Amino acid sequence: MARVSQTVVVDPDTAEGLLRPRADILVERAWTGSDARDWGDAHPDVPSDADPHGREEGPDPGAARTATFGLERGPMASYRRDVEAAVRADGQVAVTETTRFRLALGPWGAVVSPLIARALRRTTRRDIARSPVWAPPATLDVRSGTILGLLLTLALVAGYLGTVMTQTITYAADEFGRGTTAQGGALAAVRVGTLGSLALVALADRRGRRRLLLLSLAAACLATVLGAFSPTLEVLGVTQTMARGFTTAVTLLLAVVAAEEMPAGARAYAISVMTMTGALGAGVALWALPLADVGEQGWRILYLIPVLGLPLVAWVRRQLPESQRFVRPHRDARVVKGHGARLWSIGAALFCSSAFGAPSSQLLNDFLRDERGFSAARISLFAVLTSTPAGIALVAGGRLADTRGRRHVVAIGVAGGAVLGAWGFTMAGWPLWMANLGATMLGALAVPALGAYSPELFPTAARAKAAGILQVFSVVGSAIGLVVAGVAKDQTGRLADGMFLLLPLALLVAVLALTVFPETARRELEDINPEDDLSVPGEGPIVAGEDPPPAGSPAPGLT
Repeated sequence: MARVSQTVVVDPDTAEGLLRPRADILVERAWTGSDARDWGDAHPDVPSDADPHGREEGPDPGAARTATFGLERGPMASYRRDVEAAVRADGQVAVTETTRFRLALGPWGAVVSPLIARALRRTTRRDIARSPVWAPPATLDVRSGTILGLLLTLALVAGYLGTVMTQTITYAADEFGRGTTAQGGALAAVRVGTLGSLALVALADRRGRRRLLLLSLAAACLATVLGAFSPTLEVLGVTQTMARGFTTAVTLLLAVVAAEEMPAGARAYAISVMTMTGALGAGVALWALPLADVGEQGWRILYLIPVLGLPLVAWVRRQLPESQRFVRPHRDARVVKGHGARLWSIGAALFCSSAFGAPSSQLLNDFLRDERGFSAARISLFAVLTSTPAGIALVAGGRLADTRGRRHVVAIGVAGGAVLGAWGFTMAGWPLWMANLGATMLGALAVPALGAYSPELFPTAARAKAAGILQVFSVVGSAIGLVVAGVAKDQTGRLADGMFLLLPLALLVAVLALTVFPETARRELEDINPEDDLSVPGEGPIVAGEDPPPAGSPAPGLT
């Protein structure tokens, strides 16, 4: 359990604020008898005539005043703040404050605890709701905090699974004696696996998010492990096609669960941190890549690592409840009927953004090597220096999308990133580095907002299926963009020519966002999708989720 202690000398007004419940990064309440019992009677019950703000006065005005507070709302599994204030001879007040807490974020709590501790030391303006720039704009509670921690763990595993083949294909091809053409064919075939995810996520609308999410991740781990025993490149491609389909289903369902469980003002933020965690998982694949050099078959070790994901799946299974919106009764609905305009507008945006984004990223190394003469080491340095800051932009984009709105973040991020990206392919020297850095950061800004739109704009009974259909739009856009850019480069010798051909598609995304997209920031899903609000008369049968919250030992506050 984390502990934050401080003694400060402040003016009487500030001291008075410290003796009241805080309502900034979390919401406190007066200490109660039930709190005392939860803490093993470590603190006596607050008498019935105690101050309503939780403080107790000494026998005379000059005595020290004390207060103890529990948690009303915040992502803590346990929380307690003790305050003691004594007036000094000079009129100032010496305040000793001790806060103890345990975050409901699972293993990720260790990462966030130092940041939380710093925010808890703030002594002024505790009565105004505000969160640090790194925190979600809307305060999480115990349930949403616990679920977010579990989703981050699953996103880490999915990030590794989605990257391992891209990083190892060249080593596998060397062992099997295959060339670049065979590698390209295998990678193209694996893309087909993403289309198979549509059936899986559609089933989640009937069978439950939790069940399909965990089964898909376990199956993805097993299919990847099978790849370690592949006798040919073709067999490796088959196992990875299956793994990629399951992994894509996991990624889509993670976004669906996040949308259904997070507060209305923190959905895009949750998607941004899950995207960062997925990138961390992809980074694990890069860190493990030197294992491929231990021998001709060293690449197979990277396909065995996902076996470690199976115990994680088992652990999450004991903790993760079914989505509360899936369990809650809701009306039956179809994706196209009543939602066709949303499907086509978001699908068109994903198609266009992927058509530009896929070649911009996947053909970048080829551009740097062939057209700018970069060595492998310089390409690696370029990737690190221009891509790493995108993590900051991801979090900023999620926060901006939740506080300022989705539409403008999408328009600025996609259009601005595309213009800088296309321009960068005409540059050399430091302008090339700066253009790519700016394009990467602007593009990252739009990721959480676009990612939030997919699950937000469709009702519970069709939310997962809609996410799968929109993934098809994205995959098709990626494939067409890669073909167009590749053909243009072969004909002219310049990748920039292909990127400028695709640039109008990216600019069209900005037009769609500003003119067609609805604004969903800080709106409840039932407000965005009236079908899910049973208090509003509507057509269609009412259904309920088939899966109740899981048995076992869920984290406190989950049920």
